[in-house]
Amino acid sequence: MKREKIIIGSRGSKLAMIYAENVKAKLKEVFTKDIEIKTIVTLGDENQKDRLSNIGGKGLFSKKIEKELLENNIDIAVHALKDMPSIETEGLKTNCFLKRNSPNEILISNNKIKFNDLKSKSVVGTSSYRREYQLKNKRSDLEYKLIRGNVDTRIIKMENGDYDAIILSKAGINSLEINHKITEEFTTDDFIPCAGQGIIAIQCRDSDIEIKKLLEKINNPQSRICANTERELLKIIEGDCDTAIGIFSKINGNNISLIAELFSADGKHRYFIKETKEINFAEELGREVGEALKSKSKGNYKR
Repeated sequence: MKREKIIIGSRGSKLAMIYAENVKAKLKEVFTKDIEIKTIVTLGDENQKDRLSNIGGKGLFSKKIEKELLENNIDIAVHALKDMPSIETEGLKTNCFLKRNSPNEILISNNKIKFNDLKSKSVVGTSSYRREYQLKNKRSDLEYKLIRGNVDTRIIKMENGDYDAIILSKAGINSLEINHKITEEFTTDDFIPCAGQGIIAIQCRDSDIEIKKLLEKINNPQSRICANTERELLKIIEGDCDTAIGIFSKINGNNISLIAELFSADGKHRYFIKETKEINFAEELGREVGEALKSKSKGNYKR
């Protein structure tokens, strides 16, 4: 490449910086010149109290970083895919993904008490309607309370007694190397994760051919297929932070399976679909399952 330097844009949280460093390490394998990481404070970082949907939705974690990208202040942006809106911002391209980390959900609780052993009325912290409705389906006798902030902040809030337990993604715990904090791990059958959970996405300007060619060298093909399949479903549903939907795809040989569950606006009704197609029709599968969920739910869900 002709350029002498690549600037990576990232949120400044400990976890986001680990993701950015992971991308930097992969880029160093194919780009021998200078690579810099620029931290950007997003609106989602500034407000760690309110529910995301009440202050603007998923884009709160990406808009400021995307603005820096569009204004040529950075060359690529690193995001947790699950925090990105499903509709791509005009002029940008997200089609490079690192190998997927664990998509599983985990429970961390005071005194290492497992989910089924928590006392009735115990307070469980979660940041999404999806998790709340999934948990309520299994135990309606517990109290579910909004929790915001980075992983460390959430754990401290729990340890200080504001919550008896919290639900988080294992990918973040793995990256922070604090697996000893885990009380219980759930499979994707126990709790279907949100679209893109465990995947680091790398975004660039659609017009930057040099960077796109470079990113192609570090892209994980299986992650790309799964990411795009899950995002296609999300586009059909028109989902955002308020949408209580779990989506997870898995490649088996030449086939890809997709499981999804959508909850009604009040969380009382669950619409579930599991389908498999040949891998060549992965994105078509995402769209088909999305349309089927819309039909089943008759539009009775939050957007």
